[in-house]
Amino acid sequence: MFVLTVDQRRSRSREDLVEDAVDVLNSDSARPLLRGFERTAGDEMQAVIADASVAGAIALGLAASNNWSVGIGIGTVDDPLPESTRAGSGEAFERAREAVTAAKTAPGNIAVSGARKEAGHAEAVLQLLVSVARKRSKEAREAGELSDQGLTQQQIAERLGITQQAVSSRLHSGLWHEWRRGQSVALALLEGADR
Repeated sequence: MFVLTVDQRRSRSREDLVEDAVDVLNSDSARPLLRGFERTAGDEMQAVIADASVAGAIALGLAASNNWSVGIGIGTVDDPLPESTRAGSGEAFERAREAVTAAKTAPGNIAVSGARKEAGHAEAVLQLLVSVARKRSKEAREAGELSDQGLTQQQIAERLGITQQAVSSRLHSGLWHEWRRGQSVALALLEGADR
C-alpha cells in the first residue's frame, strides 16, 4: 500500500495551492485512489493508493512542478481503512510522514520510505527524473506533453506550428525517451518495494 503525504513548498510566501490540487487529483479517473487526497494540516495533503504506477505518476507530477515536497510511504495500513484519509493509520502512514520530512531537503523534493531495498532504489530514480523534468525548457515540456498524449512528431509539429525536426530536437533536449524509460524503472521498483 502507498500513502502520499505532500507538503506545499514556500507556502508562507505564495497562495495556498492545496484545495485546487485536491480537486484536480481526486477528479482524475485515470488515476484511481483508494482514499482521496485530503488536507491533513495547514499546507499538507494526503492520499492512500493501492497501485504503484498511480502513486509514482502522481508523485512525479507533483514534485516536478517544483511546488511540493512529496513523501511516499510504503507498507501496511490498519484495517479497516477509514473513509477519511486523515483518520488512517499504520506503517505506510508513518513512513509517509518520514518521507515527506526527508523530501523537504532531498534532491527533487521527493523521498520514499519502505522496508525493502527497492524503496531506496525507487527514491534515487525518482529524484533523478524530477531533476531532469525541472530543467526542461517550456518548449521541451510542451512538445513532450503532446507526445505523452499519443501525438506523432508530425502532429505535434502541426499543432505547434514548427517543423518535425524542431519537435525532435525539443524531445531530445528534454530527454523524453530516456525519462519514460526511467519512469518505467521507478514504477517497477515501487511495485517491488510493496511486495
